[in-house]
Amino acid sequence: MNLRPKSIRDIKFPVKQEMEQFESFFKDSMKTKIRLLDIINRYIIKRKGKEIRPILVFLSAKLSGEISQSTYTAASLTQLLHTATLIHDDVVDEAYERRGFFSINALWKTKAAVLVGDFLLSKGLLIALDNNEFEQLKVVSNAVREMSEGELLQLEKSRKLNITEEVYFDIIYKKTASLISSCTQLGALSAKASKEDQQKLKKFGEQLGIAFQMKDDLFDYEKQGNIGKPTGNDIKEKKLTLPLIYVLKNSSEKERRWALKIIRKYNKDSNKVNELISFVKEKGGIEYTRAKMMEYKQNALNILAEFEDSEAREALIHLVDYTITRTK
Repeated sequence: MNLRPKSIRDIKFPVKQEMEQFESFFKDSMKTKIRLLDIINRYIIKRKGKEIRPILVFLSAKLSGEISQSTYTAASLTQLLHTATLIHDDVVDEAYERRGFFSINALWKTKAAVLVGDFLLSKGLLIALDNNEFEQLKVVSNAVREMSEGELLQLEKSRKLNITEEVYFDIIYKKTASLISSCTQLGALSAKASKEDQQKLKKFGEQLGIAFQMKDDLFDYEKQGNIGKPTGNDIKEKKLTLPLIYVLKNSSEKERRWALKIIRKYNKDSNKVNELISFVKEKGGIEYTRAKMMEYKQNALNILAEFEDSEAREALIHLVDYTITRTK
């Protein structure tokens, strides 16, 4: 096997041509006669992220069969849905930045952001219907339900600060892994793979998605960018993730009360938040979370090992590695 690639560009190489065609397919799917909406959509397209979800759709299709027009529909459907949820998340979190750029709600206010998110969601659903992709619609509708439930479950538990490890994994499965598993399942479905392979790739996406979210949760406790300090954003928003959940469970009652007091009353105090971050590190929360993340990484790789060696399989192996080694 070749040396592991370090960038998304390397990972998407086996489907480079398809991804280039997807760009224009995706732009066309967002066209509208409403000028304001068109301006916002162009802003979204110019500032697109790594496009991991459509890459997963194309690689999964290539791994299990042939890329078809149905694959382009699946990739557009999942990317539109993902973009809509990011816009809505920024509204809910009152976030004014996304990937280093102003968020939609920062530039065009909350009302426009909510409506643009709704527009993108409806466009995704219509793409599936217009192409008679009813099975795709079923898969994605289930993911939308799971994602909404995950956000609401996290909101409910964050208020009470009583998230257990079991609940944490339920939340991140619903919030993140459900959509990523839809991408891998839809890729296989679009390539007319067997039901068995569709389920294998769905399971692969679940394991990858959970590892992906755990890596995101670890960023909160790691040095970030030029400031060289952890952000502590989850603590500031009273979100309990695995490093903190583990430490709360394995601390004395006095330590637990101290930690919960910071989360409840001093979550906006950077000094107090940094004290709590240091405490989590000292008590082994980071090591425990990394070990768990590695378990899910291995689960994902074990599933890929059941498929024949190919360019697509190797790229997916690299993507698993990238998921847990990325720096942002």
